[in-house]
Formats: sequence, structure tokens, C-alpha cells
Amino acid sequence: MPNEFRTSIGGQALMEGIMMRGPHTICCAVRRPDGEIDLTYDTVRTHWYNKVPLVRGVCNMAENLYKGYHYLMHAADIALQGEDEEPQSKFDQWLEAHTGPAFQNALMACAAFAGVVLALFLFTFLPTFLTGLAGQVLPLGRWPRVILEGVLKMAIFLGYMFLCTRYRELHRVFEYHGAEHKTIACYEAGLPLTVENVRKQSRFHPRCGTSFMILVIILSIFLYAVLPWTSTGLRVVYKLCMFPLLVGLSYEVLKWAGRSHSALSRIISQPGLWMQRLTTFEPDDSMIEVAIAAVTPVLPQDREEGRW
Repeated sequence: MPNEFRTSIGGQALMEGIMMRGPHTICCAVRRPDGEIDLTYDTVRTHWYNKVPLVRGVCNMAENLYKGYHYLMHAADIALQGEDEEPQSKFDQWLEAHTGPAFQNALMACAAFAGVVLALFLFTFLPTFLTGLAGQVLPLGRWPRVILEGVLKMAIFLGYMFLCTRYRELHRVFEYHGAEHKTIACYEAGLPLTVENVRKQSRFHPRCGTSFMILVIILSIFLYAVLPWTSTGLRVVYKLCMFPLLVGLSYEVLKWAGRSHSALSRIISQPGLWMQRLTTFEPDDSMIEVAIAAVTPVLPQDREEGRW
């Protein structure tokens, strides 16, 4: 429907909490062990690159990785308050006493970078390496190799996400992910943000980080198809050089699909919706309460400010 309201407000599921980002404000809501909801706020900063196609996708991904890790650690600290902890070592005490925010920010940046390295290993190097091994055993031409590499990449991603759902704490994070989607859907529908109204909404959301990841994987199959297979190592190097272009292109496609009402945009969004059967689960009412607490402070006074 052309007049359907779609918001740019989005979030991230955390350990026992949710971070929501609006046009001007970020709010992180975490359920404390005593049952109360802890709220922290931050201001959304505008950057020059947000108006530059392709570049904004890469920069926003880097920023989201950094901020995402920050809020993950913050939520874990709040959610685990009061639990029995081992006494700090003298080194930990010294580190805490002598390091400031700059050092801690550097640690978070390193952790985010390590996450990127792991993702590149799993979804860039490993499929190419396994395809190269298969090519030494089987007489595979160029396109069979491209197809096999794409299938392996998708299989690794699906297997990784499935294993995550088997872990209880991560399963709860995926339930909070469902609460995040339901709350945004309720807001887009123009309904009051109550537990009853949110509970009725779908947990599947077309403009989700899961959709972005799937789009990156799918587009990489086509974009990397032009690269030579002279050697596995050289192909991986070429892929790394093209990765920023892949991220930027995926961001622009997802941004367009979020605005469009065409059949093509629905086709592009569908794989991400299917994948959300692994990355979202139905939340309980206490999780919905946290999602409502997180989204309410970030809502703009004028809904049009938050239009996608």
C-alpha cells in the first residue's frame, strides 16, 4: 500500500534487554535482576557520510558494530548484577583503576573488529577454501564452483544461526528480538503501545539486520562470480578488496526495498523474513514491556521525522 507508514526506528536485542534508535535519541532498556527496567539514553549524531550512497552503508555498519558491542556489554553488566562473581585479580583491579574511557573504547573497537574477522573467515575464506578443495577432487567448471561456493556460504550461515538458537541465553535474546519487531510493527500500525496491542503483531519485520546479512550473502554470490579462480588465496584477497562495495551495495538495495511497494522489493525482502524464523521467537509479556520502555523515549513528536 503506497500510503503505508514505515518507520526508520530500529533496534538491537540484547541480554535481557533491547536498544532502540530513533531519529534523535537512542534508548537502552534492560531488565534488572530485581525486575525493574534500567534505562540509559544517548543522542543520535548526524554524519556527512549519511548522504553519500555506498559509503554510508560501510560507515553505518562499522558504527553499528561498535555501538552494538557497547550496548551488549552494558546490558550484560546490568542483567548479571548481583550474581556471584569471582574476586577480581590484582591485574584486573589495576586495569580498572588506571584505564579511562579512551582505553575501554579502544577495547570495544578491537572486539568489534574481531567479530568482523570471524565473520569474514566463516563466510569468505571458509567457503572459498572448501570449494577449492572440491575443485581438486572433482572436475568443476567456473559456474559450478560459483554455485557450490554460494551453497556452502549459505549452509554455514544457516548452521551457525541454528546452533545459536540451541543456546538458552541466545534463545532469550532472539525472543527479545521478536519483541523489538512486534513493538515497531505496533507503532507503524498507529496503535497505542500496550502489551496487549504489541502481542498481536507479527515478529517478522522486512527491514531487519537479518535481512541485511542475507542480502549481503546473496549479492556476494553474484558480485564475486566475476572473480578469477587462479588460486584460493588470491580469490580471498579479491573478495576482501570488494567487501566494502558489497556492504555499500547491500545497504542501498535494502534501503530502496524498504521504501518501495513493488513486487521486486517484496521478493528481495522475502529471504530475510524466512531467516527470521531462526533469529526471532515469540516473546513473553515481560520482554514486550522492555521493548515498549525502549522505544517510547525515541519516538519523534512528528511521525514523519521517523519515516523510512
